[in-house]
Amino acid sequence: MTATPDRSVEAPQVSRVSGDLPEHVAFIMDGNGRWAKARGLPRTEGHRHGLEALRRTVRHAVRIGLKYMTIYSFSSENWRRPEGEVSFLMGLLRRFLQRDLTEIHNANVRIKVIGERDDLEPSILKLLVDAEHLTRNNTGLTLVVAFNYGARDEITRAVGRLAKEVAEGRISPDEVNERAIEDRLDTAGIPDPDLIIRTSGEQRLSNFLMWQAAYAEFYFCPTYWPDFDAADFDAALDAFYSRDRRFGGLTAKAL
Repeated sequence: MTATPDRSVEAPQVSRVSGDLPEHVAFIMDGNGRWAKARGLPRTEGHRHGLEALRRTVRHAVRIGLKYMTIYSFSSENWRRPEGEVSFLMGLLRRFLQRDLTEIHNANVRIKVIGERDDLEPSILKLLVDAEHLTRNNTGLTLVVAFNYGARDEITRAVGRLAKEVAEGRISPDEVNERAIEDRLDTAGIPDPDLIIRTSGEQRLSNFLMWQAAYAEFYFCPTYWPDFDAADFDAALDAFYSRDRRFGGLTAKAL
């Protein structure tokens, strides 16, 4: 029997920022290992505290009424990390989905998973699919979880689908355009991010949402991810409102 979301959770409130919310904020959650090293702790402790930061951030996103939030939870390159660390990260993912899913569902959050699903360990895949299925009718925040995700892989898979459809005569080469590619990306139906936040001071995309980030604003926060909190989130939103977004054109300020 499917549980009915509890709509009595606290209503969205105005954040301590100076403008309207962006529609979509994406996070590159960086710095867990360096946070741990600075404290003389194993990297696993950084990941454990990083999970707490994720909980805080999702709750704040719900509180302020954000519509879309994407998290770079595990990249396709992360499999190259030491086996023990990968195993620990998979355990954290399991615990997050098993222990936090009820709270997420009750908060009216919809989960959408992007990334390559082929060859995922069956129990992990089941948890991801079950989370999507349980929350599919929720109407609040859409939490997009980029798992086993790489932007180059995503674009390659989308182009491969298009090539197959052209070869089979289902579409003509003239119909291959930006919209056709977007419709075959993992993020089809999800608006492009307005703001991408990367923690820990690093300033690069690291193969994250490269197609979708064409006109995104970037905010590089020096805080390591385990210490990221609502004040850091609001500071990023305030910085976003100070930007002059032109999308390749001119705004009134420039005329």
